[in-house]
Amino acid sequence: MSPAATALPPGPITVDDHQNCPATGVLRRVGDKWSVVILSVLARGAHGFNELDRTVEGLSRRMLTRTLRGLEEEGLISRTVHPSVPPRVDYALTELGRSFLEPVTALGLWAVTHRPDLDAARTHFDGATRGDVRL
Repeated sequence: MSPAATALPPGPITVDDHQNCPATGVLRRVGDKWSVVILSVLARGAHGFNELDRTVEGLSRRMLTRTLRGLEEEGLISRTVHPSVPPRVDYALTELGRSFLEPVTALGLWAVTHRPDLDAARTHFDGATRGDVRL
């Protein structure tokens, strides 16, 4: 049996199991719309706020700020303020952030490899449930 299969205690899964699971927060971070995009940009090197704003299309400045704060809070990126006029702030991946990109990249490769299977499953599901009333 794989380590993942034994990660939860035996028996029913409770709300506390889910809320206290270390993977839950990580999966939320991976699953949000912008974190992985920003981490991928920072994998190329440090960027200032305005550089990130110009690089990532469709991302509002407010959401960029929120996402950067979340990534910094998780320890995945560092924020360095340079004393200049105007002040310059650079964001860079931390070691933890670089290690985080490894499984995220593996997940992305899995998704690319299995895209035809996923598309076929969705098509089959849509055809099988058309007209089906679900509760």
